[in-house]
Amino acid sequence: MTACSDSTAAKDKPAAAGADASAGFPVSLTNAWGTTEVKKKPVKVATVSDGDTAIALALGIVPVITPDVEDGAKIPEYKQRAIDKLGAGKLKTYDDTDGTAYEAIAAEAPDVILGMNTWEMDADYAKLQPIAPVVTFTDKAHADTLTWQDRLKTAAKALGLSAKADEVIAANEKATADAAAAHPEFKGKTYTYTVVHPEQISFMSYAAQDPGVFEKLGFTKTDKAKNYAPDKNAVSLENLDQLDADVLLVTYPFGDRGVISATELESNKLFQSLNAVKSKHFTVIPSENSLSSAIAYPDPLSAPWVVEQLTPLLAKAAAGQ
Repeated sequence: MTACSDSTAAKDKPAAAGADASAGFPVSLTNAWGTTEVKKKPVKVATVSDGDTAIALALGIVPVITPDVEDGAKIPEYKQRAIDKLGAGKLKTYDDTDGTAYEAIAAEAPDVILGMNTWEMDADYAKLQPIAPVVTFTDKAHADTLTWQDRLKTAAKALGLSAKADEVIAANEKATADAAAAHPEFKGKTYTYTVVHPEQISFMSYAAQDPGVFEKLGFTKTDKAKNYAPDKNAVSLENLDQLDADVLLVTYPFGDRGVISATELESNKLFQSLNAVKSKHFTVIPSENSLSSAIAYPDPLSAPWVVEQLTPLLAKAAAGQ
């Protein structure tokens, strides 16, 4: 459904083609706030985060309403591809400046609300549950820790699209495996991924981090990764040597709001003395095209696009070009 489309036609259109023929309803799902009962296969699906919109689109569903996360900015390429493929035009959105717009969601009378990718569910659940069954995680900690694959599978179960979810996951795994096979030079090389946040330079490839796209492509963490953790990942200017690796990757997603500018960091004498920098095994991951945010918050739509965009950057860095 688009913002300017005929609403009656959209309401009569199934949420997605290719639904599991054997999907049985009702479906009962336990979550951190209670139990979600989906009595029949949903047709109208609302989402409360961009990650949930990605889940819906990946499963072939055009949500009846989504948060306006772009707020006038350009829609990321991978998301626009999915919207175009579904012929959705422009998604119908609500203003999420002040959080979830319950009334706007209720006005669309959704059959189900996806909340697998939100940090606001603790506050939202009680207000969303009277509108429609809310599909969300089983533990509050999962807001941060659940993989995109598990988020997708849970949502798909509630929508009767488990087979479609398996197809999406398999396609993403194949894209990564194909890229790794095409670049055997990646295998075994160490990497450091660092993000310049507003408050600190962050060592993001810490030891406890789940293996992400870099490691699936063949890279490994450095021995310095053991010195860092999710709650202990700041790198001071005096300790920039901690960033050294066979391949060093830096991103500046906050631009001028970062604790240090790209020019200042890259002209720092200690940074310039790193082997990775001196030998040109260093690259900047762009943020203006949403690549850095897609790496940080992977979802079923962005995952193959990340591999597509990241692989040539890694190949140049690995080659010292």
